[in-house]
Amino acid sequence: MLRIFLAAALFAAALSGQTLPDFYQSVSRLTWVVKDADAVAAGWRRAGVPVVRNGEVLRLEGRTYKGKPLSSDIYVATGVFGALMVDWVQPIGKEGAFADFLARHGEGVFSLVHRVPDSAALEAEIARLKLAGVDVLDRARLQTDSGAIHIVYMDTERPGKYSLGLIAMPSGLDEPSGMGRPVNQFAFIAQKLEPVSAFWQKLGFPAMSYTEPKLTDMAYKDKPQEWKARLGWQRHGKVVYEWIEPHTGPSTYHDHLAKYGEGFHHLGLPVSDMDAAIAEWKGFGHPPSMAGGWGEKGKPGSGRFAYHDTRSMGGVEIELLWNYRAAK
Repeated sequence: MLRIFLAAALFAAALSGQTLPDFYQSVSRLTWVVKDADAVAAGWRRAGVPVVRNGEVLRLEGRTYKGKPLSSDIYVATGVFGALMVDWVQPIGKEGAFADFLARHGEGVFSLVHRVPDSAALEAEIARLKLAGVDVLDRARLQTDSGAIHIVYMDTERPGKYSLGLIAMPSGLDEPSGMGRPVNQFAFIAQKLEPVSAFWQKLGFPAMSYTEPKLTDMAYKDKPQEWKARLGWQRHGKVVYEWIEPHTGPSTYHDHLAKYGEGFHHLGLPVSDMDAAIAEWKGFGHPPSMAGGWGEKGKPGSGRFAYHDTRSMGGVEIELLWNYRAAK
């Protein structure tokens, strides 16, 4: 009995005192599961997103899914949003984390992937997360001319609304970044925010802070329409995480829940000229799905937002974000 008590005490102490590793300050890449990687990549290319790797079959070695060996390859195309790499993954076969996500959720962002320094750091982080009660869901190895790439997806998607991804790459293998449109927000939808916040806090991530913003000039599908939502915020990294708990609608949030369920909703893209940016995305064939503003117009702290329906390119929307800047 004493041994069990001491083990439980050590476990509680380890979790309460854990510090989130520094590599969580940056998201290296998104694993974005789609039905047709070539079509999705072509769509984003037309919208000005550089595609740095056309679709190809990747031969995965040593792959396991839920602890069991899995012989399965994937078809992948890769694009770049500023410093963020995006892998559009088309599953081959009906087994594995990607195929399961596509069957349950439909197209969308499955994982936010963080680059760890090396394979030793990767195994250390897996051990830390296992201590917190999270197991490996899917892992594999990809051989390159520069060495092996190790990619791991932790089993966090159902309670945490996305899979926590970890990748260890050879030090000499630096991929292109700083191209195309930068991202300043990752946004997710959940029916209730507190259980999601508690789950990530258990893994060392900060608890969410909450707001219920007062918005102006609200529109849904280009018509005046009010809606309400409660927002949660995590600011532990270079890009803010926004969590959305939809209340009254209609809204793009309710539309997403109805079609895809909980999970990743949109990428936030900063713009300097909102009207020009809206016109640009309309020209790409992606009309606004929802829009509005915050703060007192023409005053510091105010701004505008506009969602555009880009779900035809992989089940994710974009949100244009403009912040007031006083003329110099």
